[in-house]
Amino acid sequence: MSVSQFKSFIACEARTMYELKGQYKAPDSQALIVGSYVHSAFESPEAFAEVEEKYSDTIYKKRGGKYADFEQADRMIETIKNDRLAMIALDGEPEQMYTGNLYGIDWKIKVDSINHGKRRFSDLKTTQDLHKRYWSDKYGKFTSFVEAWDYVFQMAIYREIIKQNTGEYYTPYIVAVTKENPPNKSVLEFDPSRFDFELEYAEFKIERIKSVKSEGEKPERCEKCDFCRRTKQLSNVIEIGDLI
Repeated sequence: MSVSQFKSFIACEARTMYELKGQYKAPDSQALIVGSYVHSAFESPEAFAEVEEKYSDTIYKKRGGKYADFEQADRMIETIKNDRLAMIALDGEPEQMYTGNLYGIDWKIKVDSINHGKRRFSDLKTTQDLHKRYWSDKYGKFTSFVEAWDYVFQMAIYREIIKQNTGEYYTPYIVAVTKENPPNKSVLEFDPSRFDFELEYAEFKIERIKSVKSEGEKPERCEKCDFCRRTKQLSNVIEIGDLI
């Protein structure tokens, strides 16, 4: 189990099972490619070159220069590199892997940056706007992008797995940079009490996920994701109120 796999099961069990079996692969979105491009710039020159090569047709115009999204991504990278606090937050060993066990299932995490001397870890996130509000069914209210994309959940799981490996709780931070021009930026911290709900949420959901993953129960379709739209076959009609 990983945080991304857990989130994928919550979003759509059917799509996730097809992906795990190698029977379906969602196309890389532009947002995902831009995120990988920005992340790799802080991992290593080799990682950055690998992303540039892999997505060269998406990044570079045939007549030279980069497409607008990647010119903006370069501005985002420079915004972080030129900020002392952001770089302090990202200071540490990059892309570290750890494994552990939570709720009767093995987990694997990949930490953007971890500093054992300072007992902290950090994750670099790109977003549209630091202050944009998103409705969350999980929380039942409008939230920031951090809650909306389950980054609090991610930090809670990472924190527990890191403790299993080090014997201590490390302090998590998010270094956020926006896709605005010029980019906005912030280093975000978490009140530790936020993690209690996330861990309870994981414990509540994991039994269903384990059962579906082991094929003990049939995976449900969300009927909203790319996979479900692609494979959808109509079998009934719906009243308009059910659209929302």
